[in-house]
Amino acid sequence: MRNMKQGALVEIKGGKKVSNIEKEYIRRSHERSAEYGVELGRMYSSLILQGAKLQRKMEENRELIETSSPFLKQLCDFVSGSGFFAILTDREGCILDIQGDDEVLKEAARLEMIPGAYMHEKHIGTNAMGTALEEKIPIQVDGEEHYVTAYHRWTCSAAPLYDPKGKMIGTLDLTGRSHLVHSHTLGMVVAAANAIEQMLTIRQANQKLELARNSISTIIDSITAGIFTVGPRGYIKTINKAVVEMLGYEEQETKGMHIGELVSSWEHIYKDVGKGLNFTEEEMVLQGKNGKVHCSFSTYPVEFKDGQHQGVVCVLKEIKKVRKIAHKLAGSRAVYTFDKIVGRNQQFLKLIDYARRVANSPSTVLITGESGVGKEVFAQAIHNASDRRDEAFVAINCGAIPRNLIESELFGYEEGAFTGAKRGGQLGKFEWADGGTLFLDEIGEMPYDMQTNLLRVLETGKLFRVGGNRETEVDVRIIAATNKDLRAEVDKGNFRRDLYYRLNVVPLELMPLRQRKDDISLLVDYFITVKSMKLGKNPVTLRPDQLNQLLDYQWPGNIRELENTVEQIINLNTCHLWQQGRKIEEITDTEVDCDKQDIECLEEIEKQHIEKVYRSYSGNVSLTAEALGIGRNTFYRKAKKYHIDCSKA
Repeated sequence: MRNMKQGALVEIKGGKKVSNIEKEYIRRSHERSAEYGVELGRMYSSLILQGAKLQRKMEENRELIETSSPFLKQLCDFVSGSGFFAILTDREGCILDIQGDDEVLKEAARLEMIPGAYMHEKHIGTNAMGTALEEKIPIQVDGEEHYVTAYHRWTCSAAPLYDPKGKMIGTLDLTGRSHLVHSHTLGMVVAAANAIEQMLTIRQANQKLELARNSISTIIDSITAGIFTVGPRGYIKTINKAVVEMLGYEEQETKGMHIGELVSSWEHIYKDVGKGLNFTEEEMVLQGKNGKVHCSFSTYPVEFKDGQHQGVVCVLKEIKKVRKIAHKLAGSRAVYTFDKIVGRNQQFLKLIDYARRVANSPSTVLITGESGVGKEVFAQAIHNASDRRDEAFVAINCGAIPRNLIESELFGYEEGAFTGAKRGGQLGKFEWADGGTLFLDEIGEMPYDMQTNLLRVLETGKLFRVGGNRETEVDVRIIAATNKDLRAEVDKGNFRRDLYYRLNVVPLELMPLRQRKDDISLLVDYFITVKSMKLGKNPVTLRPDQLNQLLDYQWPGNIRELENTVEQIINLNTCHLWQQGRKIEEITDTEVDCDKQDIECLEEIEKQHIEKVYRSYSGNVSLTAEALGIGRNTFYRKAKKYHIDCSKA
């Protein structure tokens, strides 16, 4: 081939002359083909993918193939029987799809024009697909305009394909025998290419819409509140997963369901919504698939451009779950477990074992014992050992609430029940404890007339709020405690006999401290450690005679008195001030200023304590610092001060 000036002729192999003004792109393509080193006698593309490489290529262009396939078929159907076939390539010229008449496809296959073959000019010379990729315009190449001789039998028309961002992603080609060349063929290909590009744009828009819809659905499903939408005629349109869990209906079951099947007062609610009156956090009982569900109910109207309501978004919050969150925020949790109860007295250990064995029973427990023996500690431990451990533990002191308020405290009240009642009403302790445990401390102090109401709730599991007419079901495990002899109170007429027997299903009588003297030294050590850390004070060490003094005391206030005594000793930084029956204000300044022989140096005590804890944790600095309630750096400073060897740490 010879290069000529603009306006002259270009000699093409075979002696055919073509005007370079009309076919300038052919001249440029032939020049590129020669530079690529493509042989005129080449039969096949120099690069044909197979196996795994071809599969990866097809997967990379899956969307283009799926979108274009119907248009390739439409092109082939239009020219069916005329010896044409349609080809789709990617942006590198690799054939992705080829469709057409079987006879002509067999002829193309003999030239390896198959999926995986690269039609770029560098691999097979001038052809409509490869040249369209280079020139970036629709192109028709006929007969001897092809660079390689083997393709002189073909006429091919190709148009580049662009994605919605304007990036070239491939070509669409229609190839047939050379004598069938027609200028309208290229027009058909261009029209089909435009249709593919539009479809890609629509598909991308749909994908974005689908992504947005999935994102919104994921957000809605991640919300713990139940959310469903209702059309203007009252039929449910969509629900989230929380509604499925709350009401028990699967999403498909709600399709076509009228909201009135769930909310009996829907007609009234929708009329109010139409008047602009929204429902916000209204308590309501909905009809679930497996029974009634107590929840709060809110509505949010969906307005259209004309201001008319086109439906309602309803939000449900299950009361039990709301209370559970509130319990966590309010700290309605039991902290003590049986493992945290200090004691080694054999009789006391038997009591612990007995309480542990009855913990998982739903039966009511009545804990009796003197003040200060740890009745609430046992109540919390029982709760934490039961299957209700993850629910609320609510405690109420029946003797500390005024007589006129105890009913509303236990059972709650409705709005307007009495002067000063909160707007919206108030939950009672029973409802707060729903699903968990209610600890009724000092049950012997409960007014006689209130005992009747309590008995009814214990027997039926249902209650009425003060001023209310709606019955509420509650699932509560009762643990009661008293320092009174309830049997004697029954005989005196101060306590209902039927309530006593209803409470005394599992009796648990706790021992006074004077009956477990062998636990006193253990409790003293425990309180010294705990109180020292809490108060930020140095721990004290008791001499044997001082400990004996504690052992000889009768402890009428039991463990609570012992705990307060240890705290008093630590606060005064001494270890022998405490005397039976004496108050802090009775201790003189002279007594506080103890003889040096009676009290060890505080720094020496601190050193000994740190060394003891350090040894008990086998030289682990982190655990030692944590046990001492100090930071690692503080521990190292004190270790250096007291010459404690930490070289092995």
